[in-house]
Amino acid sequence: MSKQPAFEQPAFELYAFWRTSATYRVRVALSLKGMTAHEHIVNLDAGEQRSPEFLKINPLGAIPALVEPGHPPLTQSVAILEFLDEIAPAPSLLPPDPHGRARVRSIAAMLASDTHPLITPRVKKYLTSAGGFDDAAWRAWQIHWFTTGLMAVEQRLAMEAETGAFCHGDQVTMADICLASIAAVMRVFKIEVAGTPTIDRIVARCEALPAFANAAPNRQAGAPA
Repeated sequence: MSKQPAFEQPAFELYAFWRTSATYRVRVALSLKGMTAHEHIVNLDAGEQRSPEFLKINPLGAIPALVEPGHPPLTQSVAILEFLDEIAPAPSLLPPDPHGRARVRSIAAMLASDTHPLITPRVKKYLTSAGGFDDAAWRAWQIHWFTTGLMAVEQRLAMEAETGAFCHGDQVTMADICLASIAAVMRVFKIEVAGTPTIDRIVARCEALPAFANAAPNRQAGAPA
């Protein structure tokens, strides 16, 4: 029987910033797949995401962006996670059955699509410049939306039988990556949400794994000392 040819990882370039939960997700997925990417820092605090050079990569001015020679840039962290899962299927970030995959995608979307976008720098910039928000109002906004999102996820994880050691069963999926990414950025902002024991248990299990630990914001280039 002939052997399958070894998988050759593309020469990925990852446009990243130390603090963002979206970049965290991609770092975790790459590590779980045994892949690497050369990182280019896009300093969100300095507005580099709005530079003409970066807008050619992502016209939305958002990170991460994963660039592979000969192909258009890939943007949106969950789309990148699915792409990585397709080119390197093991370990899989999605369950094998349709209902399981839909559940994992749903939980991931609650975090990456319904919660995270509300606390991004461009939202802060608008609220503080045009919405009359001061620092206290912005922090109250963050706490409100983190709490709203996590309490909804906690309810699902605590009630649904499919929850196991991780969000779905006993293997890491993209739902866990999205959940841990929210926990990681909340830690940066020094925000805690009480009353989420299932989430706390799952996040602790994730963060004990090297792929998650190595993706922690405070371990990235550019993070404050």
